[in-house]
Amino acid sequence: MILRMLRLRTLVTGCLAIAALLFAADPAWGVPQVAEQEYRALPFISSRVLMWAVAELHLMFAAFVLAVPMFALVIEFIGYKTGDKRYDQLAYEFTKLLSVSFSFTATLGALLTFGLIVFYPTLAQYLVRIFSWTFLPYVLLFFLEAVFLYTYYYGWGKFSPRVHLFLGVMLNIVGTAIMFIANAWLTFMNTPAGVDELGNLTNLWEAINNYTWMPINIHRLIANVAFGGAIGAAYGAFKFLGAKTPEERAHYDWMGYVGIFVAICALLPLPFAGYWLGVEIYAYDQSLGITLMGGTFSWLFIIQAVLIGNLFLAANYYLWLSMGRIPGAERFRRFIKYLLAVITLCFIVWATPHSLVATVEEARAMGGSHHPILNVLGVMSAKNTAVNLLILTTYVSFLLYRRANKEATVSWAKTGNLVQFGIFAAVVIFVVFLGVYGYFVDAQTRIGLSQPQVLSVLFAMVSVTVIDIFLFRNAQSRGRVAWGKIPARSQYALFFLAITFTWLMGLMGYVRAGMRQHWHVYGVVRDTSVDAFTPTLGFAGMVVSAIVVVFFLLIAVVFFLSSLSGQKNWEPGQSKRWFKRRSETAATPLTQ
Repeated sequence: MILRMLRLRTLVTGCLAIAALLFAADPAWGVPQVAEQEYRALPFISSRVLMWAVAELHLMFAAFVLAVPMFALVIEFIGYKTGDKRYDQLAYEFTKLLSVSFSFTATLGALLTFGLIVFYPTLAQYLVRIFSWTFLPYVLLFFLEAVFLYTYYYGWGKFSPRVHLFLGVMLNIVGTAIMFIANAWLTFMNTPAGVDELGNLTNLWEAINNYTWMPINIHRLIANVAFGGAIGAAYGAFKFLGAKTPEERAHYDWMGYVGIFVAICALLPLPFAGYWLGVEIYAYDQSLGITLMGGTFSWLFIIQAVLIGNLFLAANYYLWLSMGRIPGAERFRRFIKYLLAVITLCFIVWATPHSLVATVEEARAMGGSHHPILNVLGVMSAKNTAVNLLILTTYVSFLLYRRANKEATVSWAKTGNLVQFGIFAAVVIFVVFLGVYGYFVDAQTRIGLSQPQVLSVLFAMVSVTVIDIFLFRNAQSRGRVAWGKIPARSQYALFFLAITFTWLMGLMGYVRAGMRQHWHVYGVVRDTSVDAFTPTLGFAGMVVSAIVVVFFLLIAVVFFLSSLSGQKNWEPGQSKRWFKRRSETAATPLTQ
C-alpha cells in the first residue's frame, strides 16, 4: 500500500512540475508575467539556502536512482551468464532500494521547480524561454523511466531473463537521457552559448551543447556510479551489522563488497573526467577557471583534495581488511606497509596548498605568502603526479586482492608477472618525469602534460588487467573466500566512504553554482537579489553538512521501507507477544 501511494505521488508530482513549467513559459496560458518582482523571500530562512538544500537533495537522489540500475543490470547479466542465482538475488536487493528513492527524487524535483517559479520567477521564465522545446522529451522520458522502473522491479522473475535484461537496458538508457537533458539546463547557467548579447536564443543545439555539457555528462555519469555503489555498500554494511545468522552476514558482506567494488572502479577514472571539465571551463572563460582554482574557491579544493584522499585511503583500507577473509592473502601482507607509505605521501602532496592564509608576522617569517619549501608541492605538476600515483597504488591493492587466493598455472606465469611489473615501473617513472619536467616549462605546456600522464596510467591499468585475466585463467585456488569473516570496522569504513562521497558531492555542487558569483546565468542574467554574494566557506560547509544529514535520514527511511518486504505479515496478538518476550528477557537476569 505504501509503495502504491509513493508511485502515485511520483506521477502526480511529475505532472504538477511540468504543468508549472509550461504555465510559466507563456503568460497567455493564464499565469501573469512577473515584471516588477524578480525575487520573493521567506520570513525566517534565506530562499537561496532553501533552494540550495532542495537542489542538492534532488541531485543526490537522482544520482542514486541513476546509478543503482546500472550496476544492478551488470550484476543481473553476470548471474544470467554464469547461472549463479546469488547475483540475481543481489541485483534484486539493490533494485528494491529504487522504488522509494524514485518517489523522493520526483518529489524533490517538483519542489525545486515550484521553488524556482515562486522565489526566482524572472530566472525561471528566462530558462523556460530558452529550453522550452526540451520539456516535452523530458516529460516523455520521465514517464518512460517510471514505466520501465516499475516493470523491471515488479517483473523480476515474471519475464524471461532476456526480456528482463532488455527492460533493464531501456531503464538505463532512459535515465541517462533524462540526466543529459537536465545537465543542459545546468551547464548553460555556467557556460551559456547559443544566445546573442541580449540573451535571446539564437541556436538551441548550441545552448544545449555548450562548453561544459559533455564533460559534466561524463563526469556525473562516473560520479553517480561511484556514489550509488557507495550507498549500496552502506546498505550492505547496515544489513551486515544487524544480521543474526552466519548466512546473513556472509550474504551482506558479499553485497557490501560488490557495492564498494563498483564504487572503486568508478572512482579510479573520476579525477580524469574532472580534469576534462576543468579544461573546458578554462577554455570558455579563463576568469571562471581562475576564480575556481586560484581565487575564491582555491581553499575549498584543498578540502576536496583531503576528502578524495580519504576516499582512496578508506577504499584501500577496506581492501586490506577484506584480504583477511581470503586464504593465501597472507603472502601479500608485507606489501601493505609500502602501499600505505605511497598513499600517505601522495595524500600529503595533493593536500598541500600553494599559498597559505597567514598573519602579517607569519608572512614575514616565510618571506611572503608562499612557503619557501612547501610551495613547490602546491602547483599542478606535483598534484597531477600525486593523484596519478594514488590511482595506480589503489589499483595495485585491488590487483593483490583479486589474486589473493589464486595460484597461476600457465607456463608463462613468471614472465607475465615480470611484464606487469615492467609496465608499472615504466609508467611510474614516466609520470614522475613529466611531473618534474612541468616545473621547467610554461603554464600552457604544463597543463598539456596532464594528458600523457592520464593516458599512461589508463594504459597501465588496462594492459595489466588484460594480462592478469589470461595469467590467472584456470588458476589453482588456495581456498574459498570466507564471506562474513571480516571485522566490523570494515563495515564502518563503508559508512565512511558513503558519507564522504555525499559530502564531497555537496561541496562540489556549491563550487559549481558559486563560481558564477553574482550571475544567475554567467554574463547574461545578473543576480540582483540581496543574496547576490558568495557564501563563506564556513557557512557553505555548515549548509552542506546539514544537507548530508537530511539526506542520510531520508536514506535511512529508504533502507527501512525496503527491508519491510522481507518481514513476515503482522498477526493478531503479535504486539502482546512481543512485549511479553521483552518483559521476560528483562526479568531473566534478576531471577538468575
